[in-house]
Amino acid sequence: VGGYIFLSSARKPRVSEEKFRGGRNPQQRRALPPAHNRDRAETTESFSLDFTAVEENMDNFMTQVKNLAQSLYPCSAQKLDYDMKLHFLENTSVTCNDGTPAGYYLKESKGSRRWLIFLEGGWYCFNKENCDSRYDTMRRLMSSSKCITGLLFSFLFLFSFNFIMHVFILTLGTGILSSLPEENPHWWNANMVFIPYCSSDVWSGATPKTDKNDYAFMGSLIIKEVVKDLLTKGLDNAKILLLAGSSAGGTGVLLNVDSVSELLEELGHTNIQVRGLSDSGWFLDNKQYRCTDCVDTINCAPTEVIKRGIKYWGGVVPERCRQAYEGKEWNCFFGYKVYPTIKRPVFIVQWLFDEAQLTVDNIHLTGQPVQEGQWRYIQNLGTELRNTLKDVPAMFAPACLSHEFITRNFWTDVQVKGTSLPRALHCWDRSLQENSRNNKSPPKGCPVHLIDSCPWPHCNPTCPTIRDQSTGQEMNVIQFLMHMGFDVQKMAHQQGMDPSKLLGMLSSGS
Repeated sequence: VGGYIFLSSARKPRVSEEKFRGGRNPQQRRALPPAHNRDRAETTESFSLDFTAVEENMDNFMTQVKNLAQSLYPCSAQKLDYDMKLHFLENTSVTCNDGTPAGYYLKESKGSRRWLIFLEGGWYCFNKENCDSRYDTMRRLMSSSKCITGLLFSFLFLFSFNFIMHVFILTLGTGILSSLPEENPHWWNANMVFIPYCSSDVWSGATPKTDKNDYAFMGSLIIKEVVKDLLTKGLDNAKILLLAGSSAGGTGVLLNVDSVSELLEELGHTNIQVRGLSDSGWFLDNKQYRCTDCVDTINCAPTEVIKRGIKYWGGVVPERCRQAYEGKEWNCFFGYKVYPTIKRPVFIVQWLFDEAQLTVDNIHLTGQPVQEGQWRYIQNLGTELRNTLKDVPAMFAPACLSHEFITRNFWTDVQVKGTSLPRALHCWDRSLQENSRNNKSPPKGCPVHLIDSCPWPHCNPTCPTIRDQSTGQEMNVIQFLMHMGFDVQKMAHQQGMDPSKLLGMLSSGS
């Protein structure tokens, strides 16, 4: 799921560039090159893209993109050769919504026994009408007909921001998909697999396209077929397989991590340790702020979407969860309900004030200050989400307003209780290794259960910078809270403190 929001998160200057934090190497991430190379670097950084020739010469355009990407990493010792190559599934009966072949992008890392499979997100559709609309407006999320072998979807030739982001994900990789150790300190050398989302079913469906069905919904089968194909490309020698995903892909991780492990065991690969990393896929089946008719994807209540969708998709849920909610299997799409039934270790990453959750709850931040009732609803959402996560042993939940995390370029910057997400994932990895050696105590000084306790959106000073899209201006914490309808006088009175003291605490990030 991805949210439509009018307040956007952006990368803020890195605190780690000013002082050492979070257990990372105190070396600057992108220091200036030596003086004798500085002119060259500055020249490279001004590289521009010529979009006019794209349709006629995609190869030339992609060379320009690589050069631009290299200009962003002028001090890296790594050679820029990170292209993810497209492979269509050998089993051609497993398809995207429109019957075109499903596939995946693979970036091999010779010698590495660590594999990361990433499930893309992108909402869903749950009946013929909104699936038809989705096909007309977002065909890339329902078809592979526009795939370009070895690189990206040519559908994105419109040169939007999303186009550039997909170029970087599939050439350099961002966040946990990056092959640069300074961007991705613990997973940079893994074999990377990116599975495009073209099934519109939250990775749950198992229904082919027929004369009676206008669309195929085969998300769960696509994952299994990708895993089978990868066994012939080195996965058979893997030690660790991390199934990761963001948004709808994050929910897809919760629905499929056990079945992936069981598939590998059935095929005789019992030594591969399967784990999950679910980002921004822990949704609540809560009551909407304002109830509306279920006419489209965004305004329909989450429970109603899934109740309709699971029937339309022929959705499959984990067996233990199905048994727990027999006849009401839609419950298994909500993290706090399916998580207790999952056998394999899963790390949960979730913003406490998730934009997509607010969107489906009919809280639309359109540039106008929110009303008091909306502000109260937003605060309560953070409290509800925090309560559902309290018993999850491995998780990272900052009190920020955002959506998706692990593929963002700021993923190393945000901290909870002084620990960054990459550091927490490394600690989780270590704790799992210790557990496999029958040492149940977690490594000292290496936390894996990290959740903010402050009550307001963006009360964590390391949250991504917020911009008001109506003006494009960055907002500090006080400006943002005022924009959200925060009443300093009233809140200070509730906390039993002087308003000026509260403003000082907010300004300093206390």
